[in-house]
Amino acid sequence: MNKVAHYLQEHLLGEVTANAEVRRYFAHDGSILQMPPAMVVYPRSEEDVRKTASFCWQLVKRGQAIPITARGSGSNTSGGAIGPGILLIFPAHMNKILSFDAKRRNLTVEPGVTYSNIEQMLFSHGQFLPPYPPSQNYSTIGGAVAKNSLGEKSVKYGVTGHYVRSLRVVLANGEVIETGSLSKRELSQKMGLTNFEGEIYRALDKLLEENHEAIEESRGRFQNVRNTAGYNIFGVKSRDHFDLTPLIVGSQGSLGIICEVSLASVEHSPQTTLCLASIPKLESLHQLLPQIKHLRPSVLDFINRPALQLVSRINPNQLSGASADLDSEAHLFVEFDDIKKGRQKDALKALNKLIAEAEGSLVAYTDANDKDQIFKIRDSVATILNFAKVPAKAVPVAEDIAVPQDKIVEFIQQAYGLYQKIGLPPAAWGHIGDGVLHFQPLLDLSKLGDRQKLFRISDSFYSLAIKLGGSITAGAGDGRVRAPYLKLQYGDKLHGIMQAVKNIFDPYGILNPGVKTATPAQIKALMRSEYGPARHQEYLPRY
Repeated sequence: MNKVAHYLQEHLLGEVTANAEVRRYFAHDGSILQMPPAMVVYPRSEEDVRKTASFCWQLVKRGQAIPITARGSGSNTSGGAIGPGILLIFPAHMNKILSFDAKRRNLTVEPGVTYSNIEQMLFSHGQFLPPYPPSQNYSTIGGAVAKNSLGEKSVKYGVTGHYVRSLRVVLANGEVIETGSLSKRELSQKMGLTNFEGEIYRALDKLLEENHEAIEESRGRFQNVRNTAGYNIFGVKSRDHFDLTPLIVGSQGSLGIICEVSLASVEHSPQTTLCLASIPKLESLHQLLPQIKHLRPSVLDFINRPALQLVSRINPNQLSGASADLDSEAHLFVEFDDIKKGRQKDALKALNKLIAEAEGSLVAYTDANDKDQIFKIRDSVATILNFAKVPAKAVPVAEDIAVPQDKIVEFIQQAYGLYQKIGLPPAAWGHIGDGVLHFQPLLDLSKLGDRQKLFRISDSFYSLAIKLGGSITAGAGDGRVRAPYLKLQYGDKLHGIMQAVKNIFDPYGILNPGVKTATPAQIKALMRSEYGPARHQEYLPRY
């Protein structure tokens, strides 16, 4: 591989290395898997990415396959930011905000820029990008788009993909395309092209047309649940437009490599009302959640009693003096951010009534220092994720699951039963307003028994989510970890269509192979013997 690295270094502006220490560092992302790359490339421009893809395309046509994986900060928990070939590391150089139009609320950025840097710039103009993930301080926009991230504000404002207007993408053969909504006439022009882009448009249009009935029959199944599993074949073609953007968003670099993102922003309200509602009975959530969502909260998060008990066991003093009834079964974190303060007051009054009817307690603050007391409780999940004083760690499986609103209580209750059977505390948290739940079990991956538990938990949780009409992933992506459950979620027909999409864009399988296609055997072969989130410890990741 050193010859390949030397050749690429000669032709690229960015740095290329096959150094063993660098390769070991990039063998991990935020998942339970490990896979050292053959080499690492730090592209300085779209042209570097284009040349790398073109080189690999020519090699694979001659029988030598070197895969390409795009990588941001490496926080992905699904095993989508590791790869066996060339790892493209974007934060090193391609990390700029290229343009911003405050009037049109439109910005264009490179994939390596972090969410927090974008937000800092937008805040100065009274705007923001709502679906920032909990890892916004180090999460890159390229990674967020690639897995279609959601965050605490998504309950009101939607997911990352809702704000992507267009993309510049390097295809598997090195061609560069720009995605966006096309009219019938523009689509016809694209289909008339004689290059690889033209081939893609022709083949994809034919595939979607031939399977129109099957796609339409399945479209409604996931309208009421957050879902980024597989490829978004539902958002590409309608009666009067055709757009590759929804297909690339959430594809985790398996269809093309994102080099530029055009995004929309929205007005930001810095004055908010933050509430902590403690609910004594889990069953109350069934009626309470839809009523709270009707009030249009900007945040509706959740943490359960077993999670807080686990926090207190790990760090006994962390929650001392907390302004909440920690013995309550469920705790809801509710924020209102309407620009008009009167609407916030009305929403708070209505919420107070709802919580009282559920026999719960409520505290509400508008002062930043007081709100930090509430966030301290919510963010105490970080103690579970980072500071367990035992070999077992909270591993990212049975997480990022989404279920319909009317199935949330049933899912949690059945999850409790599953955890009870295997003797683990059922600590849970998540963006419950979006139906998103995390049950990251405490396991020691160096033990065979715990690795077996991991797969039993995964099988049980993902199967349960699908049975209840939910999704195996709401915003972290399938990657490799959840790929074996895609067919279970979509069925043979739809899963086959998605595989055909992959073959259209990547006929030689060089773009992030294994992502969305890995088998259980492949996952077991790639599993780490130990797990920990040490790479991002300075930011204290929550989930």
